Amino acid sequence: MASKLRIRRAIWVRIVLIVAATAAILLAVGRPAICTCGSVKLWEGAVNSAGNSQHLSDWYSFSHIIHGFIFYALGWWLLRQWLRTDARLAVAVLVEAAWEVAENSPWIIDRYRTATIALGYTGDSVLNSMSDIIMMIAGFLFAAKAPPRITLAIAIVFELFTLAMIRDNLTLNVLMLVWPIDAIRVWQGQI
Repeated sequence: MASKLRIRRAIWVRIVLIVAATAAILLAVGRPAICTCGSVKLWEGAVNSAGNSQHLSDWYSFSHIIHGFIFYALGWWLLRQWLRTDARLAVAVLVEAAWEVAENSPWIIDRYRTATIALGYTGDSVLNSMSDIIMMIAGFLFAAKAPPRITLAIAIVFELFTLAMIRDNLTLNVLMLVWPIDAIRVWQGQI
């Protein structure tokens, strides 16, 4: 029993180190720690504002929760024979952290500006990136405990809700980043 606790503790230490390293990398490449407006908000509801992706949560937080659902499902499917749930979570945190670093690279920021409706997107604050990782962890841990049909239903509700509210969601975000469609960009811009 004591060895299992040591293993779990070691995995959580690795998760914390991954998150801390991600914050350090983002700060080192010049990402602002918090919104350049100087404040920290729990929620930023304006999508086309300088505060979007700068505070603790925003409309895209729902997408990061869904990342957790997806990473749990993929980890269960591909890695359950070799890794326990908490070790699969560490892998998911590493993937999410890598995305946060990549998402804040000049190449991806420019891609968002040219291929999506995020014309004024300047990248995330470090605070927002850390919150995004925590949202993914919350989604992963939820999916680990909830019946798969409930997790899937919540993912669909989140996707439909954000689609209705801001004409964007994880599905459209990925589609527009990988294969932009002008008709969707025009429709999204009609908010």
